[in-house]
Amino acid sequence: MSFQTLPKIELHTHLEGCAPPDFIRMLAAEKKIDISGIFTPAGGYDFRDFDHFLKVYEAACTTLQTPDDFRRLTLAVLEETAQHGVVYMETFVSPDFCGGGDLVAWKDYLAAMSDAAAEGEARFGITMRGIVTGIRHFGPDACKPAARCAAETFGGFVVGYGMAGGELAGRPADYAYSFDIAREAGLPLTCHAGEWGGASMVAETIRDLKVARIGHGIGAIDDPALLREIVDKDIVLEVCPGSNVVLKAVTDWASHPIARLRDAGVKVTVSTDDPPFFHTTMTAECDLLHRTFGWDAADFAALNQTALTAAFCDDATRARVAKRLEPAQ
Repeated sequence: MSFQTLPKIELHTHLEGCAPPDFIRMLAAEKKIDISGIFTPAGGYDFRDFDHFLKVYEAACTTLQTPDDFRRLTLAVLEETAQHGVVYMETFVSPDFCGGGDLVAWKDYLAAMSDAAAEGEARFGITMRGIVTGIRHFGPDACKPAARCAAETFGGFVVGYGMAGGELAGRPADYAYSFDIAREAGLPLTCHAGEWGGASMVAETIRDLKVARIGHGIGAIDDPALLREIVDKDIVLEVCPGSNVVLKAVTDWASHPIARLRDAGVKVTVSTDDPPFFHTTMTAECDLLHRTFGWDAADFAALNQTALTAAFCDDATRARVAKRLEPAQ
């Protein structure tokens, strides 16, 4: 089986976190920004742990300063991702990095990303949609402008609202207002939880933010009652195994709970999160799932169907993507 050519759907990526290190170095050179300290001698991103990862990530983002930077980034990410068989991807995009949460500026950045996504689909055969994202560790008040940007630009490229960043900053209820803004505008909702905060953070996120999907969610494995609730409420987990291993949210691939979650009836999907940071691709994720848990073509087809149903895109896009998955079925 060729895992690289296998058609795939990916629901959990961060656009800035998908930026190849060479791309960020190129922008830094163009703008004369010294961020040499965020790279290893071999040229990759260099970080010690999750908190340091966030700092390196935000330093890399300082090179992304204009709508054209994001247009170029989007095209580079789509070209790279398509090489690993991904036919549809949802990516988290934050107004904090695109105009500082200002709605007028955000619309300019959004237009650049949307145009690049259309060009990328024509050139590389991959569809991208964006989930507008609040940054949790920036605080509840900082998430409100992001939610307003999402509400004002919902449709087309923008298909949902979510929250990422440092999971241990505050409790989910602290951010309910921004989720209410997005929900009232009709946006589907997702939120990172259970990567570091355990089962209780997942439970609170479901209760207080009323999301359809959970980013990561692996901490739920420790609470059988919560697992039953997730199944009963048809909540989908956006699982990123390679990311969890590199950041040491789990010890290693063999101890990752994705297979146990699936065996418990939980709907799981597989994504790369921030692939160049974690030295992964969707090809590598599939290969390691196969080698670790024995998952085969039927398992990956089932993952795709779960992801296709859970995708936040409109029905016309879903039908178009479904056609691309047919060779894998």
